[in-house]
Amino acid sequence: MVKYIGENLIKWRDKMKVAILGAGYIGGIMAETIKGMAHKDIELYAVGARDIKRAEEFAQKYGIKKAYGSYEELVKDEKIDLVYIATPHSHHYQHGKLCIENGKNILCEKAFTVNEEQARELFRLAKEKNIFITEAIWTRYMPSREIINGIVKSGELGEVHTIQANLGYPIKNVERMRKPELAGGALLDLGIYPINFSMMVFGDEVKDIQAHAVFSPEGIDFTDSITLFWEGGKMATLHATMLTATDRMGYIYGEEGYLAITNINNPEKIEQFDKEHRLVKTYEIPKQVSGYEYEVIASYKAIKNSKLECEEMPHEITLKVMNVMDTIRKQWGMKFPCENL
Repeated sequence: MVKYIGENLIKWRDKMKVAILGAGYIGGIMAETIKGMAHKDIELYAVGARDIKRAEEFAQKYGIKKAYGSYEELVKDEKIDLVYIATPHSHHYQHGKLCIENGKNILCEKAFTVNEEQARELFRLAKEKNIFITEAIWTRYMPSREIINGIVKSGELGEVHTIQANLGYPIKNVERMRKPELAGGALLDLGIYPINFSMMVFGDEVKDIQAHAVFSPEGIDFTDSITLFWEGGKMATLHATMLTATDRMGYIYGEEGYLAITNINNPEKIEQFDKEHRLVKTYEIPKQVSGYEYEVIASYKAIKNSKLECEEMPHEITLKVMNVMDTIRKQWGMKFPCENL
């Protein structure tokens, strides 16, 4: 099959061929997911790493046909239809540009870039070349999002006024989390989830932001306390930390009841309570491979239909979220060495 997106020729001979740029932990989850999906039109085709040995070991582990010892070699493979960027936040802009320059469609891991300026530039460059690009923040693509939004819109909770959400893991010793040069810290890696959780309910027009943090000796944020405000007196109180595990719960409070979501990072259970704290209903989450499959399928459908972005995560929403995080870091006086274009 041959598919055109503007002037960009996507050569789908029989399947959409996916390549993973970055042979690390996250790349491994994506590899396992695509294999587990067993989708008839999606093939895990190639992997690129910073050295050939690492790439070949990754390829052997996951049964991948092609292994490249540099990202530059990877993106020159004309058979690749979609590149999943799985490198640290600090390198997303650089690797996104590399893909665009070589005509490759992009599914880029969150946080999409280090700041809004970089994100806006990648979107501009991709649009110029008619290249599909989207942010891989999986909770935006999951069926649980529609379940939650459906309950809120039904009015069963009454008018919703407040949200609480937290996410924390004991990962302070992970290298990419500690180093400013890798855009480390809790905000871009963990805080982005409760921020998206609240914006998926209250919308992207955040009126005001108040944020505080506990910082590491290196100057990155260990623990974040974030309060977002919207018109109409709506408010979200959010917490993220790389020091400890948290219960990862999300709550949506309305005048007639509330929702309790177990694990906002990958929802496992959604419970609805009335205002007397009585359990009204438990919503089943569809079975999944890992949760990553939804963003892959959304990318496949968008490319197939000649779209340059996913409706689940439009470019404008990525920019709004990046702006929120830029504003938070500005309040803290926290800058990364990798912020320039």
